[in-house]
Amino acid sequence: MDEEGQLVQPQDQSCWATLPDVCLHRIFWWLGDEDRSRAALVCRKWNQMMYSADLWRYRTITFSGRPSRVHAYEFESAVWYVKKFGRYLEHLEINFLNPYSVVLTRKFQVTMQGLLSCLGKRNSRLKSLSIQHLELDCLVWRNSIRRLFLKSLSSFLNKTGKHLDYLNLKGARLTVEQGCHILNSLSYLRKESVVSELNIEDYFSHHLAVYSSPQFNKTMATFRNLVSLTLNYNCISDELLENLCENSAGTLWRMNIKCHVHDPHGQVVWGMSWAKLARYATNLKVNFSFEKVMQYERLARILLREIPIKSISLRNCSSSNPDWSMKPTLTGLLPTFRHTLQKLTFEFNNNHESLDEELHLLILSCRELFYFKIWAFLDVRFVEQVLKSQEEGRCALRTLKIVFGVWVM
Repeated sequence: MDEEGQLVQPQDQSCWATLPDVCLHRIFWWLGDEDRSRAALVCRKWNQMMYSADLWRYRTITFSGRPSRVHAYEFESAVWYVKKFGRYLEHLEINFLNPYSVVLTRKFQVTMQGLLSCLGKRNSRLKSLSIQHLELDCLVWRNSIRRLFLKSLSSFLNKTGKHLDYLNLKGARLTVEQGCHILNSLSYLRKESVVSELNIEDYFSHHLAVYSSPQFNKTMATFRNLVSLTLNYNCISDELLENLCENSAGTLWRMNIKCHVHDPHGQVVWGMSWAKLARYATNLKVNFSFEKVMQYERLARILLREIPIKSISLRNCSSSNPDWSMKPTLTGLLPTFRHTLQKLTFEFNNNHESLDEELHLLILSCRELFYFKIWAFLDVRFVEQVLKSQEEGRCALRTLKIVFGVWVM
């Protein structure tokens, strides 16, 4: 009532109060943790939205390897999140960037111990876990710290392995014994692992001939129904291919294989082993990435004609060797896969030889090739010839990238 005794009508409610849940959910999706917490104090409806499971299914937690007050908050907020919303989590990615000192690796280990322990108790729906580039063989990882971290990780995988679908431990840099112990945790109290996508690229330390380890082959035999497998060539053996043929032939459709110059890669893998796997895994496509392994003789031992290769990447940084030639690989080896090859990436210094004609003929011969990227010295006429061939329909190329340089003659 006003002073004259007239009834006063309430003011119209704010449009925010009547905002549909789907719109409010979208707004909350883009907010950070601090802003979400503040928004949850506005009203009961917004507080309920704060605890919507859809908001907390995906999480990327990044720890900096440099000491500062700002970065200290990262460790505290990670544990806070898991305690409050960890039960909703389905996809978790953890990054530890360039650890600077033993103090920080110790702090990371303690934080991860609490985080994984809490998550293992509260969560029963985690499908995807990624912890990349830990480089546990570096000096900042003392033996005691490394051992405690691996113990926490193994215990966590014992609990969550029964419903984990994707695991990425790229760049962990472990011994064969340590690495197999972690992978065996996925099949704890079971005969097999349900993981369908596994990334163990650079998972083992350099210079390890993992392919000769019976323990590794026994561990890989526990993986059934793999869809995607990423690893180094120093893990490839006839035994591994036989395991994949027996356990994952009906599901396996992608293998990503990295071959580094520092990894042992002189093992003999028979073409018949690849042929058998390709025969039973009819949808299999293999992607090769070579780092500083450019000699024709080495490549020919690895790139067997029986392999259903989809893409090849050859990278040699900027080093130049006048005694080395790329021509035998371009003219004699890569055309072997002209019926399956779809992507090619080159990075090499060819200032001692011209490769324009060989590259053009390779593009024309690979009828399925739609992506071509190269760091090299090329004549501008090479680009003109490729574009003309594309215009005339003589090649399937849709993407052409030249990053390093073009010679104008």
